[in-house]
Amino acid sequence: MKEYETVIGLEVHVELATKTKIFCGCSTAFGAPPNAHTCPVCTGMPGSLPVLNKQVVEYAMAVGLALGCEITRSGKFDRKNYFYPDNPQNYQISQLYQPICRNGHVTIDSPQGKKTVGIHEIHMEEDAGKLVHDTWEDCSLIDYNRSGVPLIEIVSKPDMRDSEEVIAFLHKLRMTIQYLGASDCKLQEGSMRVDVNLSVRQAGAKEYGTRTEMKNLNSFKAITRAVEQERDRQVDLLESGGTVIQETRRWDDAKGESYAMRSKEDAQDYRYFPEPDLVPLVIDDEWIEAVRGKQPEMQEEKLARYKEQYGLPDYDAAILTASKTLADLFEEAAEICGKPKKVSNWLMGETMRLLKEHAMEPEDIRFSPQNLAKLVNLADSGAVNHTVAKEVFAQVFAHNLDPEIYVTEHGLQTVNDEAELRSVIERVIRENPKSVEDYRGGKKKAAGFLVGQTMKAMKGKADPGLVNRILTQLL
Repeated sequence: MKEYETVIGLEVHVELATKTKIFCGCSTAFGAPPNAHTCPVCTGMPGSLPVLNKQVVEYAMAVGLALGCEITRSGKFDRKNYFYPDNPQNYQISQLYQPICRNGHVTIDSPQGKKTVGIHEIHMEEDAGKLVHDTWEDCSLIDYNRSGVPLIEIVSKPDMRDSEEVIAFLHKLRMTIQYLGASDCKLQEGSMRVDVNLSVRQAGAKEYGTRTEMKNLNSFKAITRAVEQERDRQVDLLESGGTVIQETRRWDDAKGESYAMRSKEDAQDYRYFPEPDLVPLVIDDEWIEAVRGKQPEMQEEKLARYKEQYGLPDYDAAILTASKTLADLFEEAAEICGKPKKVSNWLMGETMRLLKEHAMEPEDIRFSPQNLAKLVNLADSGAVNHTVAKEVFAQVFAHNLDPEIYVTEHGLQTVNDEAELRSVIERVIRENPKSVEDYRGGKKKAAGFLVGQTMKAMKGKADPGLVNRILTQLL
């Protein structure tokens, strides 16, 4: 069997975090009842006219600057004509000829070291509505809330060679956009969607193979599986003497396979022409510098500062800064309680464990830095022991409860009364003569059992250090 090389480029659609749509004043809030956020403009009513949202342009510029792109000074919008039920105008306002950003890059970590993936362009456009397929009634319904929500489409160069590089690129891209506040990039809510363009060629060949495009992938797991399956499908096809057809395919994650939707359109199929209802877009140096001046501290800068300012190990700093949500939470909690390493330990330990247990992303965290700082102080002062602190944190994580109030209401404060503890430990010793005999016979592990029985009798609220000291004295 011949050796093949995979060639992958991505088209990443990102919904921007504006409060209103790109060409009208309708809300972009996610989760509203169907067709609640609509007006004549975003439902394509005759005679309605678009007005460009300035914030969309500034978010697009911010992303472009962060990715090292050139900003197009004199641009315009184009009309992309096609019919589809969730596209009420029968066209989409986009940018074909003069995209707002060009020629950027994203640097990723690959098994071979640092690798640069080129950004061909970033353009602005409006999103379509959403088809809802009702299998019970055997029909499709349309929700136009998403119609007109602002998008940027980030088109990479075909520089990736496997699914690992694809996921590394998407993680870096997503993190950058989240740091900028341009989008929450929640794949599960559709605010970040990925089209994968993939072809294979014999190793060493100069020419690209025929590519296929898989549309609207919305999880890293699905993207990984889709890339690997499509690569294998194309290789098997070529090895059996067949040819790859340029087409658009849809990925079925439940079945782990893709199927053809339609032949791949070219630009001429969409009959592009300049959008007649929008004036040209002129961006001067002053505007660009104003956007550049608002750029926040990015991950690489934050990483270096965390190690220097807070004394965090490389690993901790890398995990915390990989998510803007975690980084913001860490900084605010550390500022409140003045114990950065303790805050880091709770985020790196229990927080990451609970996120994994509940299949959540850091962006789904709902507890406040104030409540995290209070918990750190409770545990650090010995007001609650470590076991109780973990139980309290589970409640803080789930319900954003005030840990101080919760501890008081549930009587979870650590018991430090030596007389009370001595009385309980004496009773435990009387009730477990075999363990006492084992301890005095040289089996030091028997003391662990007696400590456990004491903690059980105290409902986990005793100070473990004090229990150990008193028990050792009595034994």
